Amino acid sequence: MSHDLCEPALNSNGALQARKDLLLLILAAFFLTNAVVAEVIGGKLIHIPTEALAQRWGITPFTLSAGILPWPVVFIVTDLVNEYFGRRGVRRLTFIAAIMLAYTFLVLRGTMHVPAASFSPVKDEAFAQVVGQSTLIIVGSITAFLVSQLLDVTVFWLLRAVTGGKMLWLRATGSTVVSQLIDSIVVLGIAFYLPGKITLGQFVSVGGYNYLYKFLIAVAATPILYLLHAVIDRYLGEATAQQLVQRVAEKELKGAL
Repeated sequence: MSHDLCEPALNSNGALQARKDLLLLILAAFFLTNAVVAEVIGGKLIHIPTEALAQRWGITPFTLSAGILPWPVVFIVTDLVNEYFGRRGVRRLTFIAAIMLAYTFLVLRGTMHVPAASFSPVKDEAFAQVVGQSTLIIVGSITAFLVSQLLDVTVFWLLRAVTGGKMLWLRATGSTVVSQLIDSIVVLGIAFYLPGKITLGQFVSVGGYNYLYKFLIAVAATPILYLLHAVIDRYLGEATAQQLVQRVAEKELKGAL
């Protein structure tokens, strides 16, 4: 994989460079896959916890889009790419993901206009009901994704500058909770509130539940982030990983903050 997304090699050793290339490739694959899957399954509404568990526990379940289930992976990968490859890596992955989201929806829309075979187990009506999201939902989703991701990377590096590279949990969680607040507002605003499909009260309620879930997930995912950070350090070699992180940080903090 080319190094357009990452820093120049810190070591001329081919094997080491191959490890960094593979790391970026894996992170990019998880980032793109989960971003696309989240949008495709977003039309299904679910309860967290399930209705059976909510009834047993005597609580009211959250009604959420199934599309938020893969987003914790996107949060974690965003923070890891930020840490090891800098804001340039996150921004490029974000723009690539937005293009792939648009492409995915174009393919799905095109497929909707191709009649199903008479013996197809999935009929046209069922297919359209599942994947035929409105144009406003698509526009709202992609816009919210772009805005929130670009805000995330900015907050991440602001917090890193303030903490001096310490407290990974703070810059990771802090950037996520700020960016996802904007994400929740933008996607619901464009897709539902501005067209008059939901009331202001519904906008606040649904947006609040979605944001609360994302906030809790961001906090809960912190141990996983530290675990993956340790795995990457071991994979690259402790000294090399720290050198990579330090060099990225020096460039980011010197050139943009």
